[in-house]
Amino acid sequence: MTTLFDSISIGDLTLSNRVFMAPLTRNRAGPDGVSGNLAATYYAQRATAGLIITEATQISPMGKGYKDTPGIYTEEQVLAWSRVVESVHAVGGKIFLQLWHVGRISHSSLLPDGTQPVAPSAIRARSQTITNEGFVDVSEPRALTLLEIKQTIDDYAVAASNAKKAGFDGVEIHAANGYLIDQFLESTTNHRLDLYGGNAENRTRFLCEVVEAVLSVWDASRVGVRLSPFGTFNDMSDAKPEETYLRAVDDLNQLGLGYLHIVEPDPKYVTTTDTQKFLFQKLRKHWKSVYVVNGGYDLARAESALSSGYADAVSFGRLFIANPDLPVRLSLHGPLNVPDTETFYGGGNRGYIDYPNWVNDNPSNL
Repeated sequence: MTTLFDSISIGDLTLSNRVFMAPLTRNRAGPDGVSGNLAATYYAQRATAGLIITEATQISPMGKGYKDTPGIYTEEQVLAWSRVVESVHAVGGKIFLQLWHVGRISHSSLLPDGTQPVAPSAIRARSQTITNEGFVDVSEPRALTLLEIKQTIDDYAVAASNAKKAGFDGVEIHAANGYLIDQFLESTTNHRLDLYGGNAENRTRFLCEVVEAVLSVWDASRVGVRLSPFGTFNDMSDAKPEETYLRAVDDLNQLGLGYLHIVEPDPKYVTTTDTQKFLFQKLRKHWKSVYVVNGGYDLARAESALSSGYADAVSFGRLFIANPDLPVRLSLHGPLNVPDTETFYGGGNRGYIDYPNWVNDNPSNL
């Protein structure tokens, strides 16, 4: 019976356990998108994860949507990330970079020359972002032209190449949570009348072309994709989610990716309906390689998901923020630190690298 603490392979990469660290935006990079000096410590502290997936990292200046988030498009950003990777590898960890373009979830003050955000269609989100002025409503976007779509896809390839230069073990493509790729996927945010809009086949085209661009740089087994069927964050919804996401998963299956990362509703805040459960089960059955789930999992739910075959690995978010040694705590049924929500986004050491390590502080627990 598979457990969280069994090893797992993604292509030729062997991971020590199935406790993955989910991508977690922390807003601690500089205004130039360079990862802060504390980031190397933060990620190294969490290197006992089977796999670390970094915070979402913008692929270009137009991909930025929040204050003080990191990028992967300048030499300085690549160098800063290389230090993070070195610190994780030095203690035996594995780390993937999450590639990100926010699309319409941005504000003009965050973008070059105060320009408008871009999106599949000029539909403003009922959502907010973080700027130097605090939380503000996102700006109205404009629709990408076909030429700009091609340039954005090229930006993903360049970012993927930069991630390889920085020494990452692989990359995850962020196609969830209401950001650009998700905006192309879902019917309420994509009203295009060209080859990127309309039916599910067209709406998944941008996702597939982005993945193909990344595969021009990385072996497919070192690439994952994150999706969020039924996600409502950032003002998202889809008229026919089963049709959309089964099409997306079938298309991605043809590309031989290392894993699929599915965001489910967190049961602490939302009740998963029978319809949603049915689709998640279908996606699991359709997917041909490693299947990773996320969504407020605790130890009991995670172990059940693995032992039943519903998932191959589980990613944890808030628990990893507060518990740098989470896999050890879970394996020994140790106490869990409570995350300080006030320090999630921005700041310094506090709530970032100062959470106690249970084993280091109490070696007798081993």
